[in-house]
Amino acid sequence: MNTDLPLGKDTPYPDTYDPDQLFAIRRSDARQKLGLDAKLPFFGVDIWTAWELTWLDPNGVPHVGVAEIRVPADSPNLVESKSLKLYLGSFAMTTLDSATDAAKRISTDLSSLLDAAITVNVETSPDRSTDPLAGECIDDTPAQCTAYEVDPSSLRANSDRIVTETLHSHLLRSLCPVTNQPDMASVFIQYTGPQIDRTGLLQYIVSFRNHNDFHESCVEQMFMELSRRCGCEALSIYARFLRRGGIDINPYRSTEDLAPDNLAIWRQ
Repeated sequence: MNTDLPLGKDTPYPDTYDPDQLFAIRRSDARQKLGLDAKLPFFGVDIWTAWELTWLDPNGVPHVGVAEIRVPADSPNLVESKSLKLYLGSFAMTTLDSATDAAKRISTDLSSLLDAAITVNVETSPDRSTDPLAGECIDDTPAQCTAYEVDPSSLRANSDRIVTETLHSHLLRSLCPVTNQPDMASVFIQYTGPQIDRTGLLQYIVSFRNHNDFHESCVEQMFMELSRRCGCEALSIYARFLRRGGIDINPYRSTEDLAPDNLAIWRQ
């Protein structure tokens, strides 16, 4: 396993198969800050979509595909995004028999790196029509926003009114903890429990704007703070981040053990 974090550094871009480019990050480092241990209070998956995968067939003809990589939320490690880009880029001048061959090799390498069973599917002609996010958009909710580092104090709920609601916002932004580059996302929240105040929820989402953390950790922090402060009986949070380096990362955390669809929203 590579132990030299490539993110934020000038690095060569190999174009022949090189699994040593991959770098793992322990999930426990971020989860300890949220009071989480090995027994997680949620199910979930991180769906990575890699748009720039290409390889050569045995005749030397290039092929292209889109790789969907599903990493279970209970994996001990996650893969660092730049290392995955470098690794996938190393297939460019590598001979493979088929898209299935590419998927198997990626799955094997990532499963070994992350110490979990990683599912990979490579499509060579995917149907990626745009999917609308379910539920009501809260972005036009009247609100005054002044907090741009995570502030859960705005979260509140009406315990006298129990509802099942699906809400979403396109205003989530956080910052990479290594490079400080902005990461933009739409976030989907479905819950059952005391009705969450929409103004406070929008203020909370906006408060991630200058927050430095990885995508997965931001979603887990949202899950924990909404659960604790709003008393949700059931909760699912799904963030669809915009791609950087040809890869988008889409964490899903839920009280239900369900596998979400890999959506393609309007900015993806």
